[in-house]
Amino acid sequence: MSGSEILIGKAGTLDQHLLLRQANRHGLVAGATGTGKTVTLQRLAESFARAGVPVFAADVKGDLSGIAKPGAADSRLAERARELAIPDWVPAGVPTLFWDVFGEQGHPVRTTVAEMGPLLLARLLELNEVQEGVLNIVFRIADEEKLLLLDLADLRAMLNEVAERADELRATYGNVSKASVGAVQRALLVLEQQGGDRFFGEPALALADLMRTTPDGIGQVSLLAADRLLHSPRLYTTLLLWLMSELFEELPEAGDLDKPKLVFFFDEAHLLFDGAPKVLLDKIEQVVRLIRSKGVGVYFVTQNPADVPDQVLGQLGNRVQHALRAFTPRDQKAVRTAAETFRANPAFDTAAAITELGIGEALVSTLDAKGVPGEVQRTLIAPPCSRVGPLTAEERKAELAASPMAGRYDQAVNRESAAELLAARAGVAVAPPAAAAGTVDPELAARLDAALGRTSARPRGGTRYPPPEPEPAARRQSGSRRAPPASMAEQIATTAVRNMASSVARSLGSRVGSALVRGVLGSLLKGGR
Repeated sequence: MSGSEILIGKAGTLDQHLLLRQANRHGLVAGATGTGKTVTLQRLAESFARAGVPVFAADVKGDLSGIAKPGAADSRLAERARELAIPDWVPAGVPTLFWDVFGEQGHPVRTTVAEMGPLLLARLLELNEVQEGVLNIVFRIADEEKLLLLDLADLRAMLNEVAERADELRATYGNVSKASVGAVQRALLVLEQQGGDRFFGEPALALADLMRTTPDGIGQVSLLAADRLLHSPRLYTTLLLWLMSELFEELPEAGDLDKPKLVFFFDEAHLLFDGAPKVLLDKIEQVVRLIRSKGVGVYFVTQNPADVPDQVLGQLGNRVQHALRAFTPRDQKAVRTAAETFRANPAFDTAAAITELGIGEALVSTLDAKGVPGEVQRTLIAPPCSRVGPLTAEERKAELAASPMAGRYDQAVNRESAAELLAARAGVAVAPPAAAAGTVDPELAARLDAALGRTSARPRGGTRYPPPEPEPAARRQSGSRRAPPASMAEQIATTAVRNMASSVARSLGSRVGSALVRGVLGSLLKGGR
């Protein structure tokens, strides 16, 4: 692997590379279960990391966690490396961060209701058009009345508020029926029972923590534990869609770079598109098409290319196709469709080859230096240098204890927001919301209040506020370190303050006209619904 390309495998004696300059043209890894997709994904992820590119991937079975540890020198992987005459194959892991919405197998992943926005939230809750309209009204009222929507308690309080004021709001926003509000409330209850309420709150995930590199220039691999998350497929896909939309919204235009800023692997991609309404599919296509210019490469991993809509599939320039089975007429049609997506190679029949591929073998086509797809090649995939297989529970625990994110997201914080402000309006006494019960001591809560400029119980700003004073540029550099605090308590307080300030900056901003701009996927359209 040179500094400008990564090795995917070998077609005979011909190396098959993926050019880093073309890696943000996105890609596809497809194939039937058991044909080697996960190992290919691991090979690509660790190769990007060693090239200095941070990686985010969903670990749907736990198998990818072994990427943090070296592979065995006497394994079948080592035999494959010798077979392919890969001179630089050395057992080695890559720096890995573990994330988990439920906070069990990794650091918690959170966002706020405001950052999620009504479009993605409506999909997560499986709302119909009328119910989604009610949700848009809730977001609009929260914006106009400067009520923060941070967690599901805030959203539930706002739904109750809108239902009680339905007659007052009818002239401006149309009818808000209690039946529709009740349906949204029931959907929230189902989401809570599935554990989705843990996803909403603070401190919210800072995208910069997914785009870190080590001092020696190795990209960090961020793995999202998704084995339990897949039991709630809407939550899984909504989380990954939110991450994509946040990357699109927050990252500046970068043009064509020598290598991507981040590579994003979307495993079980068919779940993203199953039952998605056309408006959401259009938004996904838009993000996939435009996020390239932000320096982000998106790679979909699925069983069959037909799982991906044509308008998205057409954006995927780098392709690795493992074997497909053709046992039924539908399977045979899928094989023909997959073959037609490649630039033909006169040396073999692409459709026939797809059904003949062995484990660890794939058809590969990547973009050349001019962005032109290369002829498809029958390729033996190079083995990863890291362990193939999951970490043990003890190994994962040790990785989390040594993680640079340790203590940054583990403690939830509940500050003043819509639920507290609406309760205050109604004259209901509420506990001070500076910290979640039992998570932050009074001294730390006082530090948080001081950092946020909170001097009274007066309602603060709107759904977004002007961000706090930015840090000096030197402190924002990846991998930078501040002077160590005097004590562990001071370190915890400093970390919490920094994350709270980051949450304020990301979830709050200025209003534009009468509408709130919330990014491509989760935004309110200008002028309302």
